[in-house]
Amino acid sequence: MSIKREKRKDEAFAAAVSGAISGAISRFVVGPLDVMKIRFQVQLEPIKDSIARSGEHVLHSKYTSLRQAVATVVKEEGIQGLWRGTVPGQLLAIPYTAVQFVALEQAKIFADRLGLRNHPLEPFCSGAVAGAAGTVASYPFDLLRTTLAAQGEPKVYNGMIEAVSGIYRETGVKGLYRGVGVTVLEIMPYAALQFGLYDAFLKIANNYEDNASKSMPMKNFVCGLAAGTLAKLGTHPLDVAKKRFQVAGLARSMSYGKRVPITASKSLLACMNDIARNEGFAGFYKGALPSVLKAAPAAAITLACYDVIYASLIHGNSIKK
Repeated sequence: MSIKREKRKDEAFAAAVSGAISGAISRFVVGPLDVMKIRFQVQLEPIKDSIARSGEHVLHSKYTSLRQAVATVVKEEGIQGLWRGTVPGQLLAIPYTAVQFVALEQAKIFADRLGLRNHPLEPFCSGAVAGAAGTVASYPFDLLRTTLAAQGEPKVYNGMIEAVSGIYRETGVKGLYRGVGVTVLEIMPYAALQFGLYDAFLKIANNYEDNASKSMPMKNFVCGLAAGTLAKLGTHPLDVAKKRFQVAGLARSMSYGKRVPITASKSLLACMNDIARNEGFAGFYKGALPSVLKAAPAAAITLACYDVIYASLIHGNSIKK
């Protein structure tokens, strides 16, 4: 019994360390795409300027394409503007991925005890549980990352500490958890699809190879890329609503367009209705391009790095013993 318990401790430690490292690497690499995604998602005006019947522009968008948005941010905020929110982003990524992968491994162990380890839905259910656990454990950092990445110039907050103080002063502790319900609702299907599809694609890839370990990092990367793309496309509308909740009431410069009113965080249904009424169906997919460009490699890097680091740690521990 003690040997089994020791083995589980080693596996949990390996999962936490592997998740933290892979999450930190992934977050830094895709940081600029994350900033672009957020800027588009919290922009209330249409991506393309609306044209009145008279031919005059009636609504002007700050950002109209990914290329133009990158150029604008670099011009107005410098190259560092592409990594806005990096500190809370890293502080989010490390505990989120660490808790997520520990929860994932524990969910798999629990499923195994119930005799459901090989059930087709097990990876999806385990992924949903892991995503929810990671979100609850790290949510304030998610809100701070979004706030700092969305604010632009001039800054509303000069850094993470000032942002925490400002949000706490205005709305109390609950302000740091604004949108957590929507985020859990969004992350559960996303994580379920990400991990479930990754597991399914990996099994398919292994069936086509004589040696399942052949080109393991590249195979994991490609499977993670496909899983991340499909998962993000399927849940993007909820991600847009989540970002509106997180920046509701943020008094950023009007040069970025209309501000997201605090009433946007009244309820998810009200937020979705507001987007549909004022922005149409396209409003639910604002930032979809940078989102997919970010989510796909982020998932690929995270999953591939995790598998390699986890295997190395477990192998290292077995050699020592």
